[in-house]
Amino acid sequence: MKKSIELSPNIETLFGTRDENLHVLEDGLNINIDLRSNHIELEGAPRDVARAEQLFADYEHLRKSGYQFQNGDLNSMLRVVVGDPNVTLRGLAEAGRQRSFGRRTVQPKSPNQRRYLEAIEQYDMVFGVGPAGTGKTYLAVAMAISALLNKQVNRIILARPAVEAGERLGFLPGTLQEKIDPYLRPLYDALFDMLDAERVERYLEKNIIEIAPIAFMRGRTLNDSFVILDEAQNTTSEQMKMFVTRLGFNSKAVITGDITQIDLPNARRSGLLEAIDILQGVNGLAFVHFDESDVVRHHLVQRIIRAYDEYKVRLAEQQMSLIEARAGASETAQQTRPATNVNGNPEAVSPAARSEPQSIPMEEPHAHN
Repeated sequence: MKKSIELSPNIETLFGTRDENLHVLEDGLNINIDLRSNHIELEGAPRDVARAEQLFADYEHLRKSGYQFQNGDLNSMLRVVVGDPNVTLRGLAEAGRQRSFGRRTVQPKSPNQRRYLEAIEQYDMVFGVGPAGTGKTYLAVAMAISALLNKQVNRIILARPAVEAGERLGFLPGTLQEKIDPYLRPLYDALFDMLDAERVERYLEKNIIEIAPIAFMRGRTLNDSFVILDEAQNTTSEQMKMFVTRLGFNSKAVITGDITQIDLPNARRSGLLEAIDILQGVNGLAFVHFDESDVVRHHLVQRIIRAYDEYKVRLAEQQMSLIEARAGASETAQQTRPATNVNGNPEAVSPAARSEPQSIPMEEPHAHN
């Protein structure tokens, strides 16, 4: 099927640098886009061409209504739209406009990020599990700020395990706050990226925003709060159970972690892994899993994560082959073990002698004189 769309003024901004956005549409919708002097020709399956036509119409509507696409957001939004047939560009943009993220406009950059934001809006407890760079913490902090600015909650509480990679706080110099600040720095970075420094400092002074190690959560009931537990893969089973039972009335909790970067001692199981097993079927909470396709950092990070995953698969295959080889060698050794005599010493018996029955000589009778 072919469809012709007339070029409207400023439509070329949809194309992107070196037509990169058109390539996203061609690859994602499996269509061909041919640019002519005064129109665009779309060719492909009727359903795919209709989706592309709707996308162009949505872009034109957003542009006329004054919507501004920021810093590559359009490319990311197009990837979300082509990845999910139920999503439209207009619906995605207007949903993002309804949220207030301070001085930032936050748009999901992958289908999983969109599901993550929708899950946080819909459920009171959400687990975001996936590799580094997928936006788990950043988006959670953005949703917390949105809830605070829209007066849906009264405060934000950001928690993180303070002991990582075998280090102990007692060996670090300085006061308790100075000891824990390096561990909580990623949370501060996200806050300062979305709110001006003066407002962040004011919120911290008034405990409207509280940042603390997870150990400080014990014994508390958190009402009217948006609570985020970051780096949850480094919590113990006891810490995770303590945290998920702190949730009070009119509160939300988001737990983020990367199960491939657990720094706990081998003897202790990650609280995040255990929570995934135990809470998977509980109503009222959601799990959103990210992969390397959701990484929004440098493209090299995606390739690095993929290389580590492939290495883990190869290592598992090598270990399985080694186990099978050892099992085969053990079985062969048992089958070829030499026979032993009554003293436990091996007897020299030829294969022919083992396979052929031995004849017992009969004693000849003696003649009597």
